[in-house]
Amino acid sequence: MIRIAWLVALKDLRIEARSRVLLWQVLPFGAMALLLSGLALGPTHAGHSSAGPGLFYLVTLFVALLMINRSQAIERTPGTRASIATLGLDPAGVFLGKTLALAIELWVSGVVLLCGAVLVLHTALHGALLALPSILVTLGAMAAAGTLYGALTSGGEGAATLLPVLTLPAFAPLLISGERSFSAALNHGALWQWWVIVVVALVAYLGVGILLYGVLEES
Repeated sequence: MIRIAWLVALKDLRIEARSRVLLWQVLPFGAMALLLSGLALGPTHAGHSSAGPGLFYLVTLFVALLMINRSQAIERTPGTRASIATLGLDPAGVFLGKTLALAIELWVSGVVLLCGAVLVLHTALHGALLALPSILVTLGAMAAAGTLYGALTSGGEGAATLLPVLTLPAFAPLLISGERSFSAALNHGALWQWWVIVVVALVAYLGVGILLYGVLEES
């Protein structure tokens, strides 16, 4: 299972590196969204508003939805599912591989957007660095949930519009916990209670995905 996960992750990352969708489309979109958020706050409130962590995670959500759709689009190319079925690949390994590839892409996006938040929203650099570990774990949980729900919607009509409807309830506790943890880091508050929610969600989504991903792909 681990070997299959590694091969699937490398395959997805190679495709992304060749297409450069993340570099030339998704990241510029995220940077523009952050810039617009900074303009909406205005120069007076930028850096003095408590909305910075929430705006960061809101932009991250938009980026995550784009990358989840992109990850599932790879599997919808002609012959891909038939090849996986013919090779008899372990669905759990496929799930873990796609989750790992998506998590790496989200981690890269998250670091870039965090730098943007420091520059555009004037978020404190020290607080951003303290929040970085919780951001990475939150994005990992979003990758696991996104891969799971992406497989659920990939076979139907209007998958691009159905995906946000299904994932937002799953992402809600992650976004809330991530925002609270980010705010606590900026204000030198306690972080551990928000870490518990994110870690439990990450383990739960990984467990459900390992058990059910094969069923969702066949549906």
